[in-house]
Amino acid sequence: MQLFRAFVSSVLAASLTMLPVPAQADYGRGPRHEIHHVLLISIDGMHSVDFINCSKGISGVNGGEPYCPNLAELAETGVNYLDTSTSNPSDSFPGLMAIVSGGSPRTVGAFYDIAYDRTYNGPVIATGNGFPGTGAAGCPSEPTGYSTEFDEGIDLNESALNGGAPAGLDGGEQSIDPLKLDRDPANGCAPVYPWDFVRTNTIFGVLHNAGLYTAWTDKHPSYSSVSGHGSGGKAVDDYYSPEINSTVVALPGVTTPAGMPCSPIPDTSSGATAAWTDSFQNIQCYDTLKVNAILNEINGKNHAGTAKAPRPALFGMNFQVVSVGEKLIEKKLGLTGGYVDAIGTPTASLLGEIEYVDEAIGEFVAALKSNGIYDDTLIVITAKHGQSPVDSSHYQGISTFAGDPITTSPVTILDFTFGCIPVPEDEGPGPTEDDVSLIWLNSSCTTTQAVGDLEKTSPTSNNIAGIGEIFAGPNLVTYFNAPGLPPLDPRTPDILVTPNVGVTYSGSGKKLAEHGGFSRDDTNVIMLVSNPSLEPKTVYSPVEAMQVAPTILAALGFDPDELESVRTEHTSVLPGLPFYDGDGGH
Repeated sequence: MQLFRAFVSSVLAASLTMLPVPAQADYGRGPRHEIHHVLLISIDGMHSVDFINCSKGISGVNGGEPYCPNLAELAETGVNYLDTSTSNPSDSFPGLMAIVSGGSPRTVGAFYDIAYDRTYNGPVIATGNGFPGTGAAGCPSEPTGYSTEFDEGIDLNESALNGGAPAGLDGGEQSIDPLKLDRDPANGCAPVYPWDFVRTNTIFGVLHNAGLYTAWTDKHPSYSSVSGHGSGGKAVDDYYSPEINSTVVALPGVTTPAGMPCSPIPDTSSGATAAWTDSFQNIQCYDTLKVNAILNEINGKNHAGTAKAPRPALFGMNFQVVSVGEKLIEKKLGLTGGYVDAIGTPTASLLGEIEYVDEAIGEFVAALKSNGIYDDTLIVITAKHGQSPVDSSHYQGISTFAGDPITTSPVTILDFTFGCIPVPEDEGPGPTEDDVSLIWLNSSCTTTQAVGDLEKTSPTSNNIAGIGEIFAGPNLVTYFNAPGLPPLDPRTPDILVTPNVGVTYSGSGKKLAEHGGFSRDDTNVIMLVSNPSLEPKTVYSPVEAMQVAPTILAALGFDPDELESVRTEHTSVLPGLPFYDGDGGH
């Protein structure tokens, strides 16, 4: 059986590289100059309508005048894509990997921060999210199936800003605890690191292998997955990842772009210091750590500013403030994020987070100009995910009050009522349910039976789980590879449930929005590509965030087909740009 699985794994790997790689073409040659640097920015949660409203102005905010002057200025020499879709599911992990690999979960294998793989065995010790360890260094040669966890749960110390990295290090790959990683029986039961978990290479791998310097800044050590498969985790030369779910601490010497000092802690109200995402103010201090890293890199230093370093050919970061601004409720301070209407008018709390991002981007542009590299830098601004619902009045969370419409979730129904969820997830996969439900079944339930149970327990007339659509069987294969043990895809869920718009299964009382689902609010995101050589343009045809990866390679003079996902999924360069696309669009 082990030899069979090894054979199947080799077949799956070969399928990702079966298409020939064309000879190097004359990529990246715009009509007026050449691109030498790409600054890639993900404003997590930011929709296309958020960009329209803040760059054009909207009644009731800032006197109707634009409140994103720096983003608006970038649009004057940029291409704006109105109908951009992020990954499905619209979670940060698959969303990030789509942007840097050009692939969907079909090829990349990333479905969610916490998901499942039928061919893995569990970690040695319990993870930060409570999945139990085996307690043994060895593991059975046959797979048991186990949850896959690529968030703060695999940190050495998730409560520490540096993830528990050894003294003198400020976080990154060194913060990952190998004892908390799943193990792969097909690879001698070796721990599965984030960059090995993903199945394909990335833009960082292509550029690093060509001898170019790369950097990336993100919210978890686990997102070092951006190095890509086969990289050994070394494709990002300067990776920085302060842990976003760590306990809030004062940051001496750190001041936000608007001038707010981060020492002492700005918001110490009840509950605000448990994690950076629990406060509208504290999250700005957290993101400023990453903003400062980018500024240091633009200035020819490492992310910490402690040593000289090459200016990266590719670098960037994710902003977390807008995502927090869209969904947080700070009850103790009487502050509520989100929107006041269906057209995306931000509340005061969300407005402050959007303005923060704009000020930070203004600092990036100023630094690029002062270093003389603004003209040869392509700025790409998008988002890993959107957020749902934009119309906050439609939000419905799980309630324990009699008479409320949503009282349970699909996983809860199948776990507690019918016993269909695999051990050790006997309490349910948890974070695999946000405003989507991804379900991996154990052997006691068939897919047909489980779908019937969901329909019976939450019928249209009394839809206690807010079920919108159920995808299984042929319907599911329209999104993903068929689920099962190899030669089928061991990571694809058996069932996917998308709830009615506004319904979320997180169970949190301090949120009024969530992401992960397939609705337009979840998947529609900002996409702006800017450089002084570009004529302002709006593209109305649908595009996908995973087109960013081949576009970046083309802009820097590389063949997009060097990306395995691009070859397999035929992902094209974004339209409306002057970068040569070889065969006219793949």
